[in-house]
Amino acid sequence: MATAPSETASTPTPGKRRSRRRKTAHLKQVPDTKAQRDQLRQTCATIAAELDKERPLTKDEMETICRQILNDAGLPESFVGWTMVMLATEFWRDQVAGIPPQRRLFLLPHCLKHAEGCPADYDEFGLDCKTCGACSIADFRAIAEEMGYKVLVAEGSPIVLKIIVSGHVDAIVGVACLNVLEKAIDKILLAGIPCMATPLLSSDCRNTAVDEDWVFDMIKVAHQQPAQQTRNYVHLMRGAARMFGDDELDRLAPRLRGGPRLAEMNGQGVGGLDPVAATEALAYDFLAKGGKHSRPFITLAVYDALTGGNATLGDGAEQVRQLPDAVKRTAMSIETFHKASLVHDDIEDDDEFRYGEETLHCKHGVPTAINVGDYLIGLGYRLVSRESSALGAETCADILNCLAEAHMKLCEGQGAELLWRDSLNKRLKPIDALKIYALKTSPAFEAALYCGARLAGSVEQYQAPIRAFARNLGVAFQVLNDLKDWRGDNDNKLAAGGDILGGRPTVLWALALDGLPAADQRELSQLIDDDESTAEHRVRRVRQLYNQANVFEKADRLVEKHHQRAEAIADDVKSDEFRRLLHYLIDTVLDRPPEDAGPMAFPTIDAAPAITAERT
Repeated sequence: MATAPSETASTPTPGKRRSRRRKTAHLKQVPDTKAQRDQLRQTCATIAAELDKERPLTKDEMETICRQILNDAGLPESFVGWTMVMLATEFWRDQVAGIPPQRRLFLLPHCLKHAEGCPADYDEFGLDCKTCGACSIADFRAIAEEMGYKVLVAEGSPIVLKIIVSGHVDAIVGVACLNVLEKAIDKILLAGIPCMATPLLSSDCRNTAVDEDWVFDMIKVAHQQPAQQTRNYVHLMRGAARMFGDDELDRLAPRLRGGPRLAEMNGQGVGGLDPVAATEALAYDFLAKGGKHSRPFITLAVYDALTGGNATLGDGAEQVRQLPDAVKRTAMSIETFHKASLVHDDIEDDDEFRYGEETLHCKHGVPTAINVGDYLIGLGYRLVSRESSALGAETCADILNCLAEAHMKLCEGQGAELLWRDSLNKRLKPIDALKIYALKTSPAFEAALYCGARLAGSVEQYQAPIRAFARNLGVAFQVLNDLKDWRGDNDNKLAAGGDILGGRPTVLWALALDGLPAADQRELSQLIDDDESTAEHRVRRVRQLYNQANVFEKADRLVEKHHQRAEAIADDVKSDEFRRLLHYLIDTVLDRPPEDAGPMAFPTIDAAPAITAERT
């Protein structure tokens, strides 16, 4: 992958990528002495100064370089994680310098405070720190705020990407333990977000310490333009999200009925609207709500990658603004289909909440919700069909055909799931569960990728790789989602075992039936419809049976298999920018904790508030 750092000044060439799920606890030791830490930090700075910064380093590339650094210094591999943070920080130093302090976020951890006697309270953003002099937080904060930083005292990994996408800051500097930094490094650094970090000297959750001179040095990085701009996806992420803000949404998809937004109705809701305008108002309101906008991002990013990758350069914000409206409307159509599927899924699963609010069918009734979902489907097709003159008839027809095919496959997969749920026979083979996944999840990825490529021109050389890549990515994503239902999910899972309680077929269920003795298979099948036992008892017993059948390990191997297939497909793509994007999608869509991270805690609230420009 990489030659010894002392032998080259170029960025390492990517080779075969490692498994994304492995044990890492033994790699997270902090060097014992300040002199040792200073020496390693200086070595990382020297090497980083010689690297080609045209694109971000991957995690594997950083690890290869850092293992060589430690080997040259005669130091143990247990320092690898810490050294990777140092290398990444020095790699991004000049990119952070290119961002004025007023556009930087300074992130501090709770654990730097003194646990006893701290007068600060917690608000929705984290610790509302006071200048009391009891800990170093106030000292760091005072200097950062004087320079113009926005400051947040909170554990950063769940929220930093959302804060960046919100558009209020362009770089992150922070202090955190190695565990938190490991969780953040893929999503933050691979996206190309300028980021510097100083690791805590221990992973204790109370009254820990940090090399304070390093923190002050990091805060005081002077503003100056970098010699080389590193590519990033930030502006494309923001562009995808911005399309669903009120003004841009109304510009790209003008309302036919011209009614007001629901937010402007002063609590009257749809009751205060002309009945004909109510459906449009509800549809636009739901379209603008929540979500990560990952599908329209994919379409925009593929189009950009195959037309020069200009939106990932320094003037990316302007490049995104200049994207043709036909491209933006096509990307927007992918989201309308996704949102329509959510409305219909919520009805079919009788879910009560979506984006922290009542679902449409709970609030307005099932018939109205079905109608809103259908309206969103029509809106999606209209967004593309009206662009035939701009796109050309053949391109427009190809995109519409792709969207229609994806829509039909999604319905087939959802239909298979519903038929299984309502059937008295709960038998399910693993291969059949994976077929359902390939129909339900993969088409959305395929449509987003295909539309971006077709908008850029001929898609003949990419059509087969896109389909195979989307299939493997979608299946791995869905299996991973099943695992999160039991291990925890910081995005949307509020309780374990939701799929079992909801009667949804999963590959975990199929693997259990495939691996259990007959008597245990019968018990498992009975548990799904056991109305006499409590939900807690049913989930606990299903977990025991799953463990008995070694289901979770088998599912992890399935994720890894499809993960590796997706990476092999991406490796063969000729376009550098498109290949890098596909690898980025793999790393973010299939983000997994290390094996030794333990089960994630189930959250009770969304831990990712949007920071306001005024918050400091």
